[in-house]
Amino acid sequence: MSFSGNVKSELCRTEVEKTCCALAETMGALLFANTFSSECIRFVTESRDFSMRLPRLFRKGLGVCFDQLPDASGSGKLTYVITDPEKIRTVFSACGFSAQTSISLHVNFALLEKECCRRAFLRGAFLAGGSVTDPEKRYHLELSTTHLKVSRETGTLLREMELTAKETERKGSSVLYYKQSDSIEDFLTAIGAPVSAMAVMSAKIEKDWRNDANRKTNCDAANLDKAIDASQEQLAAIRRLEKSGVFDTLPEKLKQTATLRRENPETTLSELAELHDPPISKSAVNHRMRKLLSLASES
Repeated sequence: MSFSGNVKSELCRTEVEKTCCALAETMGALLFANTFSSECIRFVTESRDFSMRLPRLFRKGLGVCFDQLPDASGSGKLTYVITDPEKIRTVFSACGFSAQTSISLHVNFALLEKECCRRAFLRGAFLAGGSVTDPEKRYHLELSTTHLKVSRETGTLLREMELTAKETERKGSSVLYYKQSDSIEDFLTAIGAPVSAMAVMSAKIEKDWRNDANRKTNCDAANLDKAIDASQEQLAAIRRLEKSGVFDTLPEKLKQTATLRRENPETTLSELAELHDPPISKSAVNHRMRKLLSLASES
């Protein structure tokens, strides 16, 4: 099952206890459904959990049953339909609309005065018209509806709940979306999917850890390359000093450092400092190496 499917399964485990919340969730589902018009109400879903929840929501929130149910033994997309005019009038009336005179649908805020009802409305909207990408791949959650006014008013609701979403249009649909992990976590928690929200958080922590490890590895590799290049430059300078005869005339301290570098070409300056007898500081080794390079360039 996809991550989006797992989220919807978790949401559907929320009990439909209050009639007001059942109506709010049903309204959210209707406004983000495949079809919600005065002629037909249609839901098409691949989520079996949502398909089992829908009839319960409609009975508790609206006292209405579907005219067409999917084949219980079927697979793939599941379709629920209402075409009976009387049932549609009942649905429209319960949501505060008129099947005869409503030109465009909208969010009936009178049904969303309670915080629990607002969360239920968003839960229904996500179950019917929402999706979320696996956070292991990328961060993206969206709510899509064909009703522009509904999308704008839902956006207003989200802002009031401090869950501000971005807005766009795609192929005739209005889309509210999030692309930040913390925003997705907050939204999922608000609508009743805290386990899924934790999964997003865990994915982000793991990604951050991997990215940090990669940065450190790249940094270590870059430092190693620099150290190797510096060591090769120092060895080349020592060879030039030997070839020109200057090496034998070097002060004892410089000669000791040059000899240790020649015998230990892969050690760092800190390790080279420890090999001196007695040990010296890294800065002292660095100073002597710069002196050797300078002498080599003059020879």
